[in-house]
Amino acid sequence: MVILENQIFKNAKNSDFFLQRYLNKKKEKSKIFDAINYGLFSGGKKFRSFLICNTGEIFRLNKKILVAVGAAVECVHSYSLMHDDLSCMDDDNFRRGKPSTHKVFGESTTILAGNSLLTLAFEILTSNQLKCSSSIKSELVYALSSCSGYKGVAGGQYLDLKFEKMKIDKNKILEMQNKKTGALISFCLESAAILANKPKDRIFLKKIGFDIGLLFQITDDLLDIFGNSKKTGKLTRKDNKKGKATLFNKIGFNKTIEFAYFLFDRIKERLEKKYGTRAYSLISSVEFLLKRER
Repeated sequence: MVILENQIFKNAKNSDFFLQRYLNKKKEKSKIFDAINYGLFSGGKKFRSFLICNTGEIFRLNKKILVAVGAAVECVHSYSLMHDDLSCMDDDNFRRGKPSTHKVFGESTTILAGNSLLTLAFEILTSNQLKCSSSIKSELVYALSSCSGYKGVAGGQYLDLKFEKMKIDKNKILEMQNKKTGALISFCLESAAILANKPKDRIFLKKIGFDIGLLFQITDDLLDIFGNSKKTGKLTRKDNKKGKATLFNKIGFNKTIEFAYFLFDRIKERLEKKYGTRAYSLISSVEFLLKRER
């Protein structure tokens, strides 16, 4: 576990280095730019970009290319967190152990900074920093845009807010979580197959990604219930107060934990059957989700 945590930390440093170097070339000075930097470099494991690198190992892809795609994904993820924290959304005052972006820069600047990060992701994917063919770049842009908008992250956040304090059935909760969390994580796995030009693997890994997304959301909800605010870097036990639609609230603690282990076993079995030892790093990363404390 310690070795894996070190690998995650190293990947986060690589992602931050790429993004810092990319942004430094722009030499921009404005409150929006300051808010972009504040929200983007606020710590965190950069776990999504880590999944991209691990999936890339299956196809022995160039590490620099994987880091560039991972950096684009982290821009989308940071944008979504900045917007989720707004008072009109989840109204969270802290993120990763420090004040949320809107508490420092204000709501309007945070919205504009988040919008800018979303567009920055596609700028990176189409830039010379990503050394691959224009057709592959086009596929990456299409796939990432599809999972970022109303079919994915934005649509999932809408449902998350809509379902508050409502009695929602299990399938609708899963739909919401697949959009809000699963879609972007699914892209992380799919993107490696796009880079490798493996259409069949792309379909397979995309499905695996949704399972990983559900597992990620379950452990995130678990941390909200039992986690330590000092470790998670944000207030805990707030979802229940807001009446959030979660599997824990719908089917109970024991059945949700059983579902989490079912998901992990299914992910592990499918990856081992198709890729053997080449999937070891990816499987280890998924196992890490089950045991994470923050």
